[in-house]
Amino acid sequence: MDLFIHTNLCLDSWCADPEEILVYRRDFEKILLDAVDEQLTSLGESSKQALYFHLEKGFNIKRHEIPKKTEAFVSAMEKIFGQGANYLEILIMKRLHEKIGYNVKIRSSNLTFIEYVEAAKQSYCDEKAGGRKELSRCQRTKVKC
Repeated sequence: MDLFIHTNLCLDSWCADPEEILVYRRDFEKILLDAVDEQLTSLGESSKQALYFHLEKGFNIKRHEIPKKTEAFVSAMEKIFGQGANYLEILIMKRLHEKIGYNVKIRSSNLTFIEYVEAAKQSYCDEKAGGRKELSRCQRTKVKC
């Protein structure tokens, strides 16, 4: 018999199915990649392609890995662009905000790019799950009885 243990005292009606959460996260990753693509295109198509090449060869970050390697992506952008990376990060955050289409729940006005992306992902998943409370904290652990 399988038993699901809910952590953080969440109620069943508040919890999304773990597979549903994965779908929302994959959707968000696609939206994030689109936002990155669109804003890097502002540098020009050939510059964008050169940047992706440099990220992959110099920093071991493939385009599709950016959502999972956000910290490494930010670090690489700072090494490549210096202070100019902040401007690109802001453009990407604005585009991401437009693409998800609703307010991102933030706790600070001085978020880093990484913190903003995490807050946007959380807000996106919460919204897609119908506003269920404690979505990200409602992890199920499957145990065999």
